Amino acid sequence: MKTKHAAQRIQDEWVFGEYGGVNPSICDSATFTFMHPETMSELFTHEIEGCFLYSRHWNPSNKALGDALAQLEGSEAALVTASGMAAISSVLLQLCRSGDEIVSSRTVYGGTYALMKYFLPRFGIKTRFVNIVDLAAVEEAITGRTRLIYTETLSNPLLELADIPGLSELAHDYELPLVVDNTFTPLIFTPLEMGADIVVHSLTKYINGSSDCVAGAVCATPQFVRSLIDVSTGAAMLLGPVLDSFRANSILKNLHTLHVRMRQHSANAHFLAQKLQDAGVRIHYPGLTTHPQHHRVRELMHPRYGFGGMMTLDAGDWDTASALMAGMQDAQIGYIAVSLGFHKTLFSAPGSSTSSEIPEAEQAVMGLGPGLIRFSIGLDQHIDITLARIMDCLDEVGLLGQTVPSRPVPEPAIA
Repeated sequence: MKTKHAAQRIQDEWVFGEYGGVNPSICDSATFTFMHPETMSELFTHEIEGCFLYSRHWNPSNKALGDALAQLEGSEAALVTASGMAAISSVLLQLCRSGDEIVSSRTVYGGTYALMKYFLPRFGIKTRFVNIVDLAAVEEAITGRTRLIYTETLSNPLLELADIPGLSELAHDYELPLVVDNTFTPLIFTPLEMGADIVVHSLTKYINGSSDCVAGAVCATPQFVRSLIDVSTGAAMLLGPVLDSFRANSILKNLHTLHVRMRQHSANAHFLAQKLQDAGVRIHYPGLTTHPQHHRVRELMHPRYGFGGMMTLDAGDWDTASALMAGMQDAQIGYIAVSLGFHKTLFSAPGSSTSSEIPEAEQAVMGLGPGLIRFSIGLDQHIDITLARIMDCLDEVGLLGQTVPSRPVPEPAIA
């Protein structure tokens, strides 16, 4: 029997509301009653299906969303949190203790980088940052103190593809878990099916899709999820990053349109990327044959959802990038804003925003220049009109037809 795809698994999720509603009822309760004292005592030692104790542990609304996200990623269990960073922090703190080390991709979200580079060392946890596409460099960074390998499926903001199958084989050779942030590419890639052990998400982005809340998730084995909410030693239980039940319910409803939205984001981004590259603009997008890992992307992706809605444009320098972004906002192409997955196009210069936590010298080594603009392409119905407006803005700042020369990227050293 063929394994169901993620979208089919989500579609087959069958959850009625408490009174038969087509949407699950919102459980607006922090604590829950018990008919017998023995049941409460038992629940402190192990999970009882359908029984709830306190919303820092579980509540029905969060559990329904967690179950749906487990279907999305093909995991046996999932835990939802109050932000993507809460999901990442909980996982890392659950797996590591003082004296331990993490091997991480050097190109990760700025908040993740700051957590690993500046915050975790306060607790004696060190991170070695490497070029994640170089498996030899990853292996060289592993020591006897390493407790996990961490990467993003498609890196933020440089859109490098991690070789999840290769990293998985390497991690498991050393008996290490592979943790993957799949925020940029839900449905397009399913890391657990490629050998990852734990997947984290910022639900704020594509999965919710409406930029009206902040949330996160951890998709993993039931054993690992139970460890996160253990009343004595669970990082999520003790740090308390609880997602509000109203938001959990809202995200669950939005999740069921994810497959439709991802196709449109991808179709629009691919159209713009190809047209802009043809016009001589330096564009980086996984769907272009000029992307250095394009063929590997095609091998690992689920093609029905396209190559994703994220692309970058190199304007060459900060002044040009700033003028271009201001012009595009004035032309109603989209908004100068961080985040992604919204119905409107969002753009920002990550070197001075979402990746600003990374020192400029390290940004240069990565190939992250001050003129790089990251785009989250929206759901525009008339994408040809959007293209025409972008072309006008490019012409206004002198970029149209003038190819920005590529900057050589130095060979990385292990940080």
